[in-house]
Amino acid sequence: MEMLFLLISTMFLLVFLSLIFYQSRLRHKNLPPSPRALPIIGHLHLLKHPMHRTLYRLFQKHGPIIILRLGSRPVIIVSSSSAAEECFTKNDIIFANRPKLLLGKYVAYNHTTVVQAPYGDHWRNLRRICAIEMFSTHRLNKLASIRKDEIKRLMVNLTRNSLQGFSKVELKSKFRELTFNIMIRMIAGKRYYGDEVSDEEEARQFRQILKETASYGGVSNPGDFLPILNWLDGGKFKRTVIGYAKRIDAFFQGLIDEHRRKKANLESMNNTMIDHLLSLQESEPEYYTDEIIKGLIQVMIFAGTDTTSVTIEWAMSNLLNHPKMLKKTRDEIDKQAGEKCLLDEYHLSKLPYLQNIISETLRLYPSAPLLVPHMSSTVGGYDVPRGTMLLVNAWAIHRDPTIWDDANIFKPERFDSGEADRTNKLMPFGLGRRSCPGAGLAQRVVGLALGSLIQCFEWKRVSEKEIDMFEDKGITMPKAEPLEAMCKSRPIMKTIPSSHI
Repeated sequence: MEMLFLLISTMFLLVFLSLIFYQSRLRHKNLPPSPRALPIIGHLHLLKHPMHRTLYRLFQKHGPIIILRLGSRPVIIVSSSSAAEECFTKNDIIFANRPKLLLGKYVAYNHTTVVQAPYGDHWRNLRRICAIEMFSTHRLNKLASIRKDEIKRLMVNLTRNSLQGFSKVELKSKFRELTFNIMIRMIAGKRYYGDEVSDEEEARQFRQILKETASYGGVSNPGDFLPILNWLDGGKFKRTVIGYAKRIDAFFQGLIDEHRRKKANLESMNNTMIDHLLSLQESEPEYYTDEIIKGLIQVMIFAGTDTTSVTIEWAMSNLLNHPKMLKKTRDEIDKQAGEKCLLDEYHLSKLPYLQNIISETLRLYPSAPLLVPHMSSTVGGYDVPRGTMLLVNAWAIHRDPTIWDDANIFKPERFDSGEADRTNKLMPFGLGRRSCPGAGLAQRVVGLALGSLIQCFEWKRVSEKEIDMFEDKGITMPKAEPLEAMCKSRPIMKTIPSSHI
């Protein structure tokens, strides 16, 4: 017992001395302002959920560029549009790397996915695959029928209880199931929620993986910031992450093997992402390895589903709190699509007010309020230590009163007045070379889903009280209170055959 106490004391002393040495090296550098730090933990004690609001309060007190020490990691927080633009334009290459965290090592195939890979040839090849083979206009158009069918299924599901009048519906789970079914069908041609689930056990495994994924969320390992904690817990968290990573890998490998087997047996194939990537593997097997394909699947599911569903939920919440805007959007859709034609993706470019609603939702409620962490060098004339993590508080920038009139007010019309052109517009999908490659897909899904909900139903709040618009903790900024609303089918739902309802 005495030996263990001595060992722990020695470890703490070494950490403390290394931090003193680290601070002495930085003492004479031109660093951004920083709040008072505590020994060893630095500023970790200041961080409270929701993180973007905590960092916003620090911005108000210390300025738009500050440096925090989270344990042993220096982290720059940028909360101004000009500094963010500098990071992602002038210094874009300098900040093109990602911090290496435990989850990235074991879950993201040793930091080799398009989100986690360091800047270089490998990342450029992954980005090219995303731009040309996965998220190009041609590829998205080929998969448009899947998105349309899943959204139609949601409309039918809502109609079953709303034919005779208004009925109450819980929307959060429905939006989440919609986005996951869309993504899985695009990737593997399967449904894991609702009806027509071909393999219940496989669907159950997938839902369990998602449940585990939600418990990790971003940079949740304290040992990434205080390495001694990895030793103190005996490697328990690491072993948990490794087990989780193995289950994810086995699941995705099973999907790939199933499609490869069907192809070898000349069975009928779907026009899925896996089928397309396997065809590319035949021509370039040395690059389109199974691991690369699994990494692409993982990014599509983990980065492109919850982010989309929470955006739809925030947008509907905003419209329920602004009935006149809801009516204006419906009138625009009715005028463009007519009373007998269900909305389709080709209509979206002709619906500017709907697009304004989405843009304003993304401004006030970005699904990644701190974007994805970057790595470092110089910001706003300050000397920034090499290897410093960079977090951009997009939530704060989107609500900056020096940029936006009535910054905290939901006002879609601002995008007609050119107000957004005074800044580098919006950054809900990031900026620069490491911006989200799936932004176009997200815009299509949000636009068609939101537009269809407005076209097909009358909506009102459950009570006279406004919808609560406060956010809960979570990497994708979910609503604190899941959205519930009253809906009633509109006549256009009669255009869907009764056998579907």
